[in-house]
Amino acid sequence: MPSYAKKDARAWAREHLVGCSGVTIPSYSADMRRLNERGIRHDVELIQKLGFTYTLLCSEVAITPEENAQFTAWARDTAGQGMGLFFHAAFGTLAENIEAVKLAEKAGADLVLLSYPTQFWPTSEQEIYDYTRLFCDATDLGVMLFPIPLWGFERVHPAGMSVQLVRRLLKDCPNIVAIKSEQGFPMPGGICEMYHHFRDEVVISCPIEYDAIPLMSLMTLQFSGTSNTQWMGDYYPRAFDMARSGQWEVAMEMYWRVNPARQAGGAAAQASVPGTNVLNRTVWKYQDWLAGFNGGPLRSPSPRAPDRFMKGMRQGLVASGLPVTSDPDSAFIVGRHPC
Repeated sequence: MPSYAKKDARAWAREHLVGCSGVTIPSYSADMRRLNERGIRHDVELIQKLGFTYTLLCSEVAITPEENAQFTAWARDTAGQGMGLFFHAAFGTLAENIEAVKLAEKAGADLVLLSYPTQFWPTSEQEIYDYTRLFCDATDLGVMLFPIPLWGFERVHPAGMSVQLVRRLLKDCPNIVAIKSEQGFPMPGGICEMYHHFRDEVVISCPIEYDAIPLMSLMTLQFSGTSNTQWMGDYYPRAFDMARSGQWEVAMEMYWRVNPARQAGGAAAQASVPGTNVLNRTVWKYQDWLAGFNGGPLRSPSPRAPDRFMKGMRQGLVASGLPVTSDPDSAFIVGRHPC
């Protein structure tokens, strides 16, 4: 259960939603029939050690609501109260997301990242409002609103979620505590507009590492997430803290140092996302494995990680001077803690 009352969620987030959130993708047994507890605990322990204050427990990987609750319980037990946990509302229907969030609340989740199902096909802002309002009303957790072109809401408004829609949702859903602002991605229009209008009401998050650090010369940001920056080791939490504490020039030196890794990761993402509007979680799992996380197989249907991108991402870490495993790529699909 959350450590705050629903009516106090925004005040709680203002105080506690600070730092960076990475992403933790669950690990599975070799036969795919169950979760891999050792692999999950290893990954939660490592991401916390790297300095991340939150992690998103990714559910876009063929996991059931009950399994997700177990995933959450292991993560909470491993992290203790020293790291926050985001429930990922990315299940197939509104009803399933409500079922899953109620289980995750009991298992120890702190906040929600609100996604929208593939088959949710709104043709009006009212439909987007209704889905969001029904979900927010059903949970006691604070919710991070997530406008991004992945949902296809641009058929309704060019920004996907307009200022007017967001304003209405903030008025009627007091447990919306933050906005993960990616309208118009990869352009920065969304973060700039949300910051301009709503920074005094809720936490505004720029999850895109390569935008957040430069923009912190102009914006006061307390939180960045959720995104898979943990594959670059402890670079992002350190750079984000530097920029927040008035050492922006130092943060930018770090920023440019890791540019080879950033470019390699971007090349892999640009090869899959534009044509599918789906993130390649296998690539994310491989990126994590390079940095010492468990790795291991994902359930079908899951995309593949092409060798050319695997090699490029490995070399990007090497060129950036970031930690990278010397294990051969063939060990990735087995994982560090197979079961």
